Amino acid sequence: MQVFSIQADQICETAVLPAALPDQGFVWLSFSRREFEIMQGQIQQTLHQWCGVQMDELHLQDVLNNQLPSHYDFSGDYDVLVFRRLAQGRSETDVSNPGEILHLESAQSGPTILRQIDTSPVAFVVFDRVVISVHPVDCAVHKAFVTKLMGSQHLSSAQAVHRLPANPADLMLRMVSSVVDGYLNLRRELTRQLDHWQSELLNPNGRFNDWSALLNARLTLHHLDEICEDQRAAMSDWIEALNGWSSDGFLKAEGLERLKIRSRDVLEHIERVVHHVGRLEQNAETAVQMHFNAQGNRTNQVMRTLTVLTAIFLPLNLITGFFGMNFENFPAIHMENGLLLTERFMAFVAGALAVLFWRKRYLAG
Repeated sequence: MQVFSIQADQICETAVLPAALPDQGFVWLSFSRREFEIMQGQIQQTLHQWCGVQMDELHLQDVLNNQLPSHYDFSGDYDVLVFRRLAQGRSETDVSNPGEILHLESAQSGPTILRQIDTSPVAFVVFDRVVISVHPVDCAVHKAFVTKLMGSQHLSSAQAVHRLPANPADLMLRMVSSVVDGYLNLRRELTRQLDHWQSELLNPNGRFNDWSALLNARLTLHHLDEICEDQRAAMSDWIEALNGWSSDGFLKAEGLERLKIRSRDVLEHIERVVHHVGRLEQNAETAVQMHFNAQGNRTNQVMRTLTVLTAIFLPLNLITGFFGMNFENFPAIHMENGLLLTERFMAFVAGALAVLFWRKRYLAG
């Protein structure tokens, strides 16, 4: 657990829940999913003491659900955003030891980068002056964001005002943007892995036999596409709800407009992710189709060559069969130069057919 008290130009971090909210700014409570599950009773009491409200039981279940898709929900007192991350590494909190990492071994086959993408959800609960984030214990995005946030307090006061989140919703959007940008950083490696698959599939001298790995890769890309669509739907719902907010009380008009701009920017990043994942999935599908088309084309070439050879030798078989008939009176057999004439005639027939098929491009590569 990490507790951050964020004001206009400074940040204070503690490891315990404060007794009351600060006079200015807001408080960020950061938990791993297992820690939040253990401390949910204490968190509910703290929220009731600070804000006079508690989280609904259904929202608590959403926050603790590790399989929940990205979605947005709200109540009269707070907003809930669950956002599935796309990050490297497959691990989760050890249930018996909160705060420790339990590494998971994946039995999937396929490209390494696709096996390593973790889609665990990150949940946010946004109050007027409190924001709660619940994430996997090894969340690299969270660690990087905290490091960047703590580094902002060493800047000058004028710079820190623009670097530090102005309110809980602003902090949530910055973390969501970091989650999306984390996937954008994986694009190059993902593209390289898929290019390798395409090279293997379209190699005319290779024999591709790892079909189970290819199927798992296609299923993984399809799963990523569904996750990105859920992310886009959740952020669109958030923007729609944000348009109904009023610029009074803790949130001023300027702050509300900045939230809308940042929300649209996050949505644009998600659109780029959706486009890229869809393109990767389409490229994988196209590579498979081209592989089978190339295999069919090579099979047709082999069958065409065999057919041409058969057509050339068929008349020769007819000639040899004709001269092989057992008649007592067969003048051509008893001729002195009969064998030479027959051989020349057979060579002429074979050559004429070969030239004919070559001119018709039946023997072309």
